[in-house]
Amino acid sequence: MTVYNEGVNPDEKVKVELVVNDRAEAMIFHNKPFNAQLSWLEFDLDSRNLNFVMNDGDIRNFGIPVHPELTKYMDNAFQVLMVLTDDETGEPQEGDYYPLIIHRA
Repeated sequence: MTVYNEGVNPDEKVKVELVVNDRAEAMIFHNKPFNAQLSWLEFDLDSRNLNFVMNDGDIRNFGIPVHPELTKYMDNAFQVLMVLTDDETGEPQEGDYYPLIIHRA
């Protein structure tokens, strides 16, 4: 079983899609590169917010709360595969694993 959640920034047409399977393997697909180097991700179980923590200390929000169905799988995840996709075709271009920190507010 795979459940996904997606968010879009209408100003920049950035699409971000979170996919988590029942083995707690989390992946985020995004169609634009980040302006700063990503260091890790943080997920708050209470607010269901997913944040991207950048190398420069900046914190970027996923944009929408994570779907409740995903929360139970996110609780067991420890890393996220970040996959940059081609803007036109949607095909994966590159990917790398980043640590995921789970906490409660």
